[in-house]
Amino acid sequence: MSADAHGTFPLAILAKAPIPGQVKTRLIPALGAEGACRLHERLLLHAVATALAATSPQYITLWTTLDHAHPLFRELADRHGLKLRAQPEGDLGERMHQALQAMDAPGVLIGSDCPALTPALLGRCQAALTDADAVFLPVEDGGYALVGVRRADRRLFTAIDWGTNRVMAQTRDRADELGWRLACPARLWDVDRPEDLDRLANRSNLLTMTGGLYA
Repeated sequence: MSADAHGTFPLAILAKAPIPGQVKTRLIPALGAEGACRLHERLLLHAVATALAATSPQYITLWTTLDHAHPLFRELADRHGLKLRAQPEGDLGERMHQALQAMDAPGVLIGSDCPALTPALLGRCQAALTDADAVFLPVEDGGYALVGVRRADRRLFTAIDWGTNRVMAQTRDRADELGWRLACPARLWDVDRPEDLDRLANRSNLLTMTGGLYA
């Protein structure tokens, strides 16, 4: 989907403020706290650029945490017209549920760890909700990079061992219990561990996509 063919679907991004020592902590042994923080900021900018190329900015919400008034969040909101909302209390499942429940139409939610996401893939995931009850993009480490639902239901996110390689499998179990039809248009990879950095180094588009956000 090109920048001239925006969608009109809700898209939520779970966004941590770039604070050294509090983001990408599993990468600190390889990059240091400052380096891990810079990478996190670049990945977040990539996620925002991808979202802006997929749907109109008034449909995008940054759900913020760590520092809701961080200058990066304010800059993105002021420059692009994105909405900012503070993530609620609770585990990851509760925070995702609240973000999906806040949408006034079926939509998708992403994080900022997956440079393999593209605007076209976001559009495909949204289109999948025409027939499926939920859409996911599983990642190689057993989690997922995107979730979208036709209707929010907290039970989809209950009894999940967040941060483990069992997340997607357990989520499939919850969907089966709900009687939901799932769509999984692709399987991707994300950036969480030092071994992911070599693959990331080959993603030259990460630099080119984020540069325009502050141009």
